[in-house]
Amino acid sequence: MRLDPKKTAAVCIDLHRGHLDMTVATVPLPAERAARVIRDTAPFLRRLRALALPVIHVVSQYRSREEIASNPFWQAIHDDPTKARRGILQHNLRGRPGTQVIPELWDERDILVDTKKRYSSYLGTDLEFVLRSRGIDTVILCGVNTNTCVLCAAFESTNRDFRVILAEEGVDTMDGEAMHRFALQSIGASLGWVMRTAEILQALQTEGQQ
Repeated sequence: MRLDPKKTAAVCIDLHRGHLDMTVATVPLPAERAARVIRDTAPFLRRLRALALPVIHVVSQYRSREEIASNPFWQAIHDDPTKARRGILQHNLRGRPGTQVIPELWDERDILVDTKKRYSSYLGTDLEFVLRSRGIDTVILCGVNTNTCVLCAAFESTNRDFRVILAEEGVDTMDGEAMHRFALQSIGASLGWVMRTAEILQALQTEGQQ
């Protein structure tokens, strides 16, 4: 596969402190998995920026607990100790540090879309406008969680006829390895290409050398 750097963007979903920084996280990944995502994604994004690809961060943010609790399932699991997302009504409230993109993954050239309210990266946001206005036809997905927000972004990007590439080292989930692998398999079966970051960089550089 060849990827045109001029028509490709990275879409990073919820790579914020609310999931990945154990000092402030309200709905955290296991600490070792969070550390791996940061460690593996940071150099990849630096390489993409060096190739002049846009890096777009889509971040969940809420004005109040009521905006979160209006989803009946999220309200129900808030106090359920068996759920990975227990405590969700405290998650990514505006003005709190959890909404901040992990510093190692942020660059002043990056684009921030911070109106995400649910699993969808498109619903109620201007993500599609940002992509279309830059002539993007291919999205490289990174983020958390593989089986919810990332999987939803893969579905919705495919439905909008974007080419979907999933950066395998750039995703993970708080729901465990089985759900992570299920999401990778689902995306690879029907939504897009699951690729290692080295493979993605090679595809971009090959196109750039034409």
